Amino acid sequence: RFKAIATRDRRFDGLFFVGVKSTGVYCRPGCPSKLPLRDNCVFFNHPAIAEAQGFRPCLRCRPELAPGRPLEDAHDDILRSAFMHIQAGALNDLNVASFAARFSLSERHFRRLITSRLGVSPVQLAQTQRLLLAKQLLTETNIPIIEVAFSAGFSSLRRFNDLFKKRYRLTPSALRKEVQNNSPVHANDRFVCRLAYRPPFDWESLLEFFKSRQFLGVESVGSGAYARTVKIGKASGWIVVRNRKERSEVVVEFSSTLLSALSTVLARVRCLLDLDAFPERINQSLGELSAGNPGLRVPGAFDCFEMAIRAILGQQISVKAATTLAARLVQKFGERFSLSGELTHFSPTAEIMARASKPELIEIGITPARAQSILTLSRAIAQKRLSLDAPVSVKNLLLQLQSLPGIGEWTAQYLAMRALRWPDAFPASDLVVMKALKVSNAKEALAMAEQWRPWRAYATLHLWRRANISQSCPAVFGLR
Repeated sequence: RFKAIATRDRRFDGLFFVGVKSTGVYCRPGCPSKLPLRDNCVFFNHPAIAEAQGFRPCLRCRPELAPGRPLEDAHDDILRSAFMHIQAGALNDLNVASFAARFSLSERHFRRLITSRLGVSPVQLAQTQRLLLAKQLLTETNIPIIEVAFSAGFSSLRRFNDLFKKRYRLTPSALRKEVQNNSPVHANDRFVCRLAYRPPFDWESLLEFFKSRQFLGVESVGSGAYARTVKIGKASGWIVVRNRKERSEVVVEFSSTLLSALSTVLARVRCLLDLDAFPERINQSLGELSAGNPGLRVPGAFDCFEMAIRAILGQQISVKAATTLAARLVQKFGERFSLSGELTHFSPTAEIMARASKPELIEIGITPARAQSILTLSRAIAQKRLSLDAPVSVKNLLLQLQSLPGIGEWTAQYLAMRALRWPDAFPASDLVVMKALKVSNAKEALAMAEQWRPWRAYATLHLWRRANISQSCPAVFGLR
C-alpha cells in the first residue's frame, strides 16, 4: 500500500485510504501532496474507518470523489445489499432496527455483522456518506448550506453543522470559503456532480447497450451522453451523464428539483454504469475471456421496476421489437414530463401499472401471457408484497420473483445481473450464452461458468459480445 501511494497508483483509488498521523488527514492513493514518512502512515479500507479514528478528508485529493469500494466479491448477499443501500441513503429514512428487519435480522445481530465485516457501525457508515456528499456539494456548487444539509441526508441544519465541525474541524461555511476560488458557478436550476471510476471503462459499449434498449420518452442516448427523466418520491426532474475519460470520471448534470433525492440519484447512476467495479481483479479471474475488452462493464438499472418490465417485454423477441413495445407502454401509461424535446414522460410506476387492465396491454401489442406477468409483478410491488428497491437478500428475492407467473430462471438471473447488481448472476439458459460456450443445455453452461465465479455476470457480457462479433453484428450486445 505504501508503494502504491509512493507511485500514485490510480488502480487502487477507492480500495484503500491512507491516514497521515502528523497532519490528521486521510488521502487517496494518488494524492499529489508530498509523500509522508512510512511511520506516519496508517491505512484504511473505507473513509468511515478513517473518520472514526479522528482523521479528516484531504482538501487536495478529495476522498469524497474516489470510486466506491467494490463488494462484488462478497459472497454474503445480505452484507452486500446492506452496504449498497446504506451508501444510497437508506438510513436517512429508516433507523437501524427497521433496516435490519428488512433482512429478518435483529438490530444487535445486524450491527455486529456490519461492524465485524466493514470495521464501522451502520450509523458511522451512513454519517460518513452524508458528510462526504455534503463536502462535495459545498466544494462544487453554490447550493445554499441549508439545502446542502438536507440534500446530503441530514434531518436538521444544527445536526449537520455540529457533526461537520466535529469531524472536519471547520464549519461548512469555512470550508466553502476556503475552496470557493476553485468552485464552479452553476445556474440556479441545474447543478453538476462528479463520480469517479477505475479505468479501463468502455463508455461507448454502455451507451450502445442503453440506446438499443431505451424507453423512448423516458431516456435519450446520443452525442456521447445518457439522459433521462427521474421521479423519486416527491422529487422529479432530469439528469444528463457524460464521460470525462481524461479524468476517469463521469459528470452528472441534474435539475435543482432533484436536490432532495440527490444521494439516491447518484447511487443509482453508480449502479447504472457499474462505476464501482474493479477491472483488474475481474479481468484476472476471467482471463482470456475478457482480453478483448478489459473495460467492459455490466449495464445496470436506474429504476429496478422499469428494468423488470423491460426484461419481461424482451422475453423471446428481438431487442428492437421489445424497445418498440416499451415506447408504446411509456406513451400510454407514463406521466407527462415535457411537451417538447426527447424527454417527454416519466417511467410508468408499479402503482400506475397495477391499475392497468390486461386488454389495455394487449392493445399495444403485448402478448396475453406477458401482459399478465406485468400486471402480477406490478400489483405485488404496489401492494408491498414484493420490493425490488428495498434492502433484502438477493437470493430470497430471486425465489420470490420466480414464484410469479412468467418470470423464470432466465428473467430472474437477468434482473439479478442488471437491477440487483449481483456480480455472480448467470443466465445459464440464455441461448446466446450456450452457443458461445458451445454447449447444448444450461447444466453444461453452469459447469463451464464455475471458473469465472464470482464474476459470472461479467462473463455473460463478454460471451454476448463474443457472439455478436462472431456474427458481425453492428450493435454491441444486439442479441439480447
